[in-house]
Amino acid sequence: MYIRRKFIHKENLRQALSEVVNAILRTRMQDIWGEGTTACASDSKKFGSWDQNLMAEWHIRYRGRGVMIYWHVEKNSTCIYSQLKSCSSSEVAAMMEGLLRHCTEMEVEKNYVDTHGQSEVAFAFCHLLGFQLMPRFKAIHSQKLYRPEPELGDLYSNLTPVLTRPINWELIRQQYDQMMKYATALRLGTAETEAILKRFTRNSSHPTYRALGELGKAIKTIFLCEYLHSEEIRREIHEG
Repeated sequence: MYIRRKFIHKENLRQALSEVVNAILRTRMQDIWGEGTTACASDSKKFGSWDQNLMAEWHIRYRGRGVMIYWHVEKNSTCIYSQLKSCSSSEVAAMMEGLLRHCTEMEVEKNYVDTHGQSEVAFAFCHLLGFQLMPRFKAIHSQKLYRPEPELGDLYSNLTPVLTRPINWELIRQQYDQMMKYATALRLGTAETEAILKRFTRNSSHPTYRALGELGKAIKTIFLCEYLHSEEIRREIHEG
């Protein structure tokens, strides 16, 4: 009650944090911090909490009861967004939520994540929304490259072990309007990222979900080729 009388609630606190972050971004000395950046990194951290907390869950990987805080930190170490999430909720949804709702003056173009913060659908949504998703894959050796056309497999005989089926471009064409509708809903905030991803996960045969997967496979294949080809990109992602 004391805190509420002081008008310290979620909206006011987030607005205050946004003002602080914007002031930091404006007043940084370029001689020390360098020029402004358009890249950020996002990841979660587990915090222990009481059993009575409604969001507290047992974390399978880290053990113990607690909650997760998902952070978005820009390249020069200022946190531009943080959010509370349960241990079992999607890191992909939290990643996209932070990119869209950070409410600061920073223009995010690239986002570095770990293996848990990416998926093929995430690649598709980030591409439609104008972000470049740059994950660090833990099991890079198990990743596959999707062919753009069926007959192109014969041209790259040395890549046969890592090549798989061709992209279904026709499905992407058919569902393009629907994919843009969902991407626009996310950008405008008329739908929550977590809700859309849960809806698709429950019905994996949904044509729009399959089309997003196909688009994501194409974007992911392009990213993997650039990642494996360029040492500079690999260094950038690991540094981020």
